[in-house]
Amino acid sequence: MSHRPTPTSGGGCRTQMHLARKGTITPAMQRVAAREHLDAEVIRAEVARGRMVIPANHRHLDGALDPMAIGLKARVKINANIGSSPTSSSVSEEIAKLTVSERWGADTVMDLSTGKDIDETREAILAAAMVPIGTVPIYQALERVKAPEDLTADLLLEVIEHQARQGVDYMTIHAGVRLEHLPLCQHRVTGIVSRGGGLLARWMVEHMSENPLYERCDEVLEICRAHDVTVSLGDGLRPGSIADASDAAQFAELDTLGELTQQAWDRDVQVMVEGPGHVPLDQLEENVRRQQRVCHEAPFYTLGPLVTDVAPGYDHITSAIGAAIVGWYGTSMLCYVTPKEHLGLPDADDVKQGLIAYRIAAHAADLARGNVIAARWDRSLSEARFAFDWNRQFQLALDPETARAMHDQTLADDYFKTAEFCSMCGPKYCPMHNFRDVDWDAVRATVAERRRARAVG
Repeated sequence: MSHRPTPTSGGGCRTQMHLARKGTITPAMQRVAAREHLDAEVIRAEVARGRMVIPANHRHLDGALDPMAIGLKARVKINANIGSSPTSSSVSEEIAKLTVSERWGADTVMDLSTGKDIDETREAILAAAMVPIGTVPIYQALERVKAPEDLTADLLLEVIEHQARQGVDYMTIHAGVRLEHLPLCQHRVTGIVSRGGGLLARWMVEHMSENPLYERCDEVLEICRAHDVTVSLGDGLRPGSIADASDAAQFAELDTLGELTQQAWDRDVQVMVEGPGHVPLDQLEENVRRQQRVCHEAPFYTLGPLVTDVAPGYDHITSAIGAAIVGWYGTSMLCYVTPKEHLGLPDADDVKQGLIAYRIAAHAADLARGNVIAARWDRSLSEARFAFDWNRQFQLALDPETARAMHDQTLADDYFKTAEFCSMCGPKYCPMHNFRDVDWDAVRATVAERRRARAVG
């Protein structure tokens, strides 16, 4: 970067960060406080220091958006990726995926559409979405040229501004992939697996020039500042295999993302930082700790991470394992992975499966982080289970319909909704049923008598 901008004095700036730094608690912050069961002043202070973001483009905020927050003091959030591809899907199918995403608990949704009808798809999604919508602008820019080498900085900026005017709440900007980083990828097993990172790498090699998003980051930030678009600093060199995890390329880019985070904050632009990828269990904690240190505690937004490469078709599970752990260590948002990861474009059922896996992961992380609401939810379900209140159990389950259907496969009659057993144990072997029948007064009296007898003997 040729220079770093000086902090702005304000003028007409209306970003959540700018207002928070002026001491203003906005309606969006008040709504977040109510949703997180936190004091509104806590939300304001976290947004002011950059440790929390409220992705809320002015246009979307004036429409259907229900504001939410991503940060260390908030619940762990989940993003769902949807979007058409050049080979399949339609606007109606993507709206169906949005509906499924919101129904099953997505806190944000990224429209990663490529191919035709990108604008029509995005406008329909923004009009319908109550959750923040994210994009990767370089995808749409690529549709306007014949080859990645034909991309220009002016075109990238034009698309970023176009999407900001449409109402997009946050954008993945791969500004941290630099020409000097590319040789570090030469001997990787899976090379560069980020679509945006790969496109920019190809452009840099063709032109032997620096990443235009890095060189003109000031202009990107001015656009985001004008519309209060949260910048999601993309991890274009994230590891795409366990063998490439935590390598020099990944961490070189992370260092650049730390610099860009501060640059955005100087302009009162909200920032979160994207992360890996494929990382084995023993490296997860250090990856989170390092990002928090290098990026000054800006919210961390990770894809997975997948903790093994050997389960195509089940990567919603391999990644949810990693997601739960990094959420515990301090990741603020988890980008879901569906069973179709590495295999094809997800359909609506894949979206549901990915979201359920990630809601489990996020909730487990919230429990580990001491979230009172999460603990209360677990306790309530456990109490209903011990009371054999089957309907209450179904109601409290992450997926009530599936829980009820599995129970009713063998015990469908209404009588069994109050029965003190399930089909696994039956009435004779159910340990909770047997435990409830214990005469505890008699047990305590017997134990006390035996203790007295031992003392005398």
